[in-house]
Amino acid sequence: MLIDTLRYELPPEGITLLGYVVRRMHKTDWLAKAVDLLSRQKTADALEAIAIYAVASSTSFGHAYYQPRFNGVGEVIQERDPITGATVTAKLESSTPHYHITYRATLNSGETFSGSENILGTTIGLRGLGMPAPSKFIFNAGTYQAEFTGTLTSELALSLFGNTKIRAYGSLDFKDNVGNAGHLRLNRQGDAAVKINDLPTITHALVRVMWLDGLKLSPQPL
Repeated sequence: MLIDTLRYELPPEGITLLGYVVRRMHKTDWLAKAVDLLSRQKTADALEAIAIYAVASSTSFGHAYYQPRFNGVGEVIQERDPITGATVTAKLESSTPHYHITYRATLNSGETFSGSENILGTTIGLRGLGMPAPSKFIFNAGTYQAEFTGTLTSELALSLFGNTKIRAYGSLDFKDNVGNAGHLRLNRQGDAAVKINDLPTITHALVRVMWLDGLKLSPQPL
């Protein structure tokens, strides 16, 4: 049975904005994959896996069941990824002039992925309501480090029949400290095209990546 991860991110009982962000980041198996690739000196492949995590952990695709409740400035939410056990933390740093959120995922083996986003507000366009968020991410694993910057826009696609969808689009530029560099472009269909160095572009379908097969997701206590 396939489980829609957006139903996990927006559970029927409701959730706060930070709770949604934390659950959105519960895809740290991509970081665990990157750590394994680094152990085999496959740095370009590792950078690709981290780039996919960066965009997957920042976006959602599927039914927009409801608007999460807002948190107060300074609030912190922390949960473990139920698949990997990684600790994920999100904090609302400020709400004016923009919502500024910081977050961190720490694998059990010690590697970290940290980031921040500034939600600039809501734009109105022909395709829906957009919420652009300039973002920056840093991944650390021992002496290895990778940095990612760009803007990812979450978008509510409205429907006359009440079937509102959430999706995203945008791009990231990234590099690591061993000479690899690349670019990721995400379209509204959930296709993330990744180009690293002079290697061929590889496209990942996030809508499929973000489904989990045969797993019951539930937050793990700290």
